Amino acid sequence: MPPAKTSSGRIFQNPFLEALTRTHIAVPLTIFFGLGAVSGYASVHLLGFDVVSTLSLYLAGALFFTFIEYIAHRYLYHMGTGNSARKQRLQYVMHGVHHDHPRDKKRLALPPVVSVVLATLFMGLFRLVLGPSGIAFGGGFMTGYATYLMVHYAVHTMNPPKNLFGVLWRHHNLHHYVGDEGAFGVSSPLWDHVFGTMPVDPKAKRQAAQA
Repeated sequence: MPPAKTSSGRIFQNPFLEALTRTHIAVPLTIFFGLGAVSGYASVHLLGFDVVSTLSLYLAGALFFTFIEYIAHRYLYHMGTGNSARKQRLQYVMHGVHHDHPRDKKRLALPPVVSVVLATLFMGLFRLVLGPSGIAFGGGFMTGYATYLMVHYAVHTMNPPKNLFGVLWRHHNLHHYVGDEGAFGVSSPLWDHVFGTMPVDPKAKRQAAQA
């Protein structure tokens, strides 16, 4: 793995906008794990859903998040920019800076202001479409997002563990250091398998060739 910078330069000249591009990982984790817990509590104690129904909706919401994560990473963060300077700038601000500086700890999550706005929109949409069930479903979605943030932060700042979770380290490193046209899932490689975007691990390829 090539060396990676642990900090990055400025994105905006305006100091206020520049400050909004950075966040300590504890801030969004607290917000979204907290929102997930509050949603689960509200579903059971305020809306009257039983624990099994709430847990089922919660897990469905978390699974749905992994799908949205994959779609956003593949088609939004890695959008085609062509010769458009505006699209190139947008893509760099949203995600390109992360690929240039993958170990910048303060740019491993969306800024809290952006995250809260998106969370409000998603929770409102789930409530509108699913009715009261949308609260628990949305809680699972927010917990899925918080889990994604935690995994993403760990992959970029910690050594891979020698257990099952090491799969996530290897998978995301394929995206960063082998080719960003695949391995779009971060919290799970599930949708890369489903949609055929799982890249070949060069190490596994070499081992197969030597066998």
